[in-house]
Amino acid sequence: MKRALLIAALLATAACSRADPAAQFASAQKAFAAEDYAAARTSLVSALDADGSNREMLLLLAHTQLRLGDGDGAQATLSRLEDAGVHTAEAVRMKAEAAIMRGQPEAALTLLGQDGDPDAWRLRAAAYSAQADSAAALEALRKGMATGAKNYALVHAYAGFLIAAQDYPGASAAIETLRQLGPKRLDTLMIAGALASQTGKLDEAKRSFTAAAEAFPARVEPLTALASLADMAGQVDAAIALVARAAKISPAHPEVVDLTVQLASEKGDWETVRKTLVAHETTLDPRSANGMSYAEALLRLGRPEQARAMFAQALLLSPQNPYSRMMLAEAQLAVGDAASALRTVRPLSDSVLAGERELDLAVRAARGANDPAVGALAARLGSPQIKANQQLAKAGQAALNRQDWKAALAAYGQIPGHETDAEVLRRMAAAASRSGDADAALRYADKALELAPRNADMLHVAGLVRLETGRDRQQMLRLMKEAIRLDPANRLFRADLARAVAAAG
Repeated sequence: MKRALLIAALLATAACSRADPAAQFASAQKAFAAEDYAAARTSLVSALDADGSNREMLLLLAHTQLRLGDGDGAQATLSRLEDAGVHTAEAVRMKAEAAIMRGQPEAALTLLGQDGDPDAWRLRAAAYSAQADSAAALEALRKGMATGAKNYALVHAYAGFLIAAQDYPGASAAIETLRQLGPKRLDTLMIAGALASQTGKLDEAKRSFTAAAEAFPARVEPLTALASLADMAGQVDAAIALVARAAKISPAHPEVVDLTVQLASEKGDWETVRKTLVAHETTLDPRSANGMSYAEALLRLGRPEQARAMFAQALLLSPQNPYSRMMLAEAQLAVGDAASALRTVRPLSDSVLAGERELDLAVRAARGANDPAVGALAARLGSPQIKANQQLAKAGQAALNRQDWKAALAAYGQIPGHETDAEVLRRMAAAASRSGDADAALRYADKALELAPRNADMLHVAGLVRLETGRDRQQMLRLMKEAIRLDPANRLFRADLARAVAAAG
């Protein structure tokens, strides 16, 4: 009897403690409306434990999983919805979005078929982007926008694409539409801040990100955006504190991991970099910021051979990247291959933009290799002109950042030898194009390309000035396609090619 009473008491306690599915669903709806998707998912899973075939709950869970980027989870939930008899166009589009997240863009396009809904156009654009077909992605976004429907997600995707393509006036117009559709939404505040940051309006960006952080305290993105701004301003400790706050919300969030690595690198805390990334060593893209930070950590922690292999792969994949070139030379010198280090660093040390670090490395490599160039390199390193050049280069870059094109041209134009330096000419071409001086832009760009005909950056800028000045569209397309062939992972190149294809008709 006592045993039966005990079991009955336990069952009663369990029944009382079991969450009310209706209450959990209401909590999930509230969290979803507040864009706290992690909390919404937790409540929905609890509610579905008691009411596993509830269609409304399953549909909201699938939406939540998609907002969290959980393609596998969304696919599983959508299968449960199908089993429950839900076969709507919305569910098909959700399956397509889950397929994109799972790395299946072809399947997504098949699922979308001839669907003309604005959201279908957004998803087609995402699928084409996943296939590195930026031209088709832009065309899909424009077709979706042409429907006239005020679809928030579509407009947001369009604004993001335009920012990536550096079409800032177009992005600004799209963001104004977002402000009409959802002025207080997280994505509105974040993308407005992103545009402000890209265009050098850092105070405006900070206000936007701060408003997002205050309105959405359970989200990581505003905190990491503020941390990035603090880092840009040289406030590394403030950035670290913001990342620590974000880590309390979601320690494994990609933005938290990325900034943890970036800030540790800046502080010279290489053991933290190594510990943070070691579990991902086999999947790191050597060209990525994390890939190169991990390689540098290995170099600083006494594993130069492994670092050399990673930097060599990064430079092979992206030969115009100055950081990977510099670090490969450091690694080569560390393993005793001074001659290779000198060959690697010379494109940097020979530039009129070379600073003390590049020249010091070149001098050390030349001495190690007993190369006769050591004298000339050492003389340049000790020359007052180097510091003057660096001051002018910093002034030019600062002017580019604040979009003061004439000041940028004036600064770079004062650097002795700029007329035979491809990188300086590339920057001057961009500034001249944006200032409206089409002839000068073409002259600078074509000279840069003549000096470095196999450099993807020079090919890209030669195509870009033709796009922005409306000149020679066939040549524009050829140059941009060749740039992408040499650097296929470059998102800016792909976005600009999409604009070029659209402009060429």
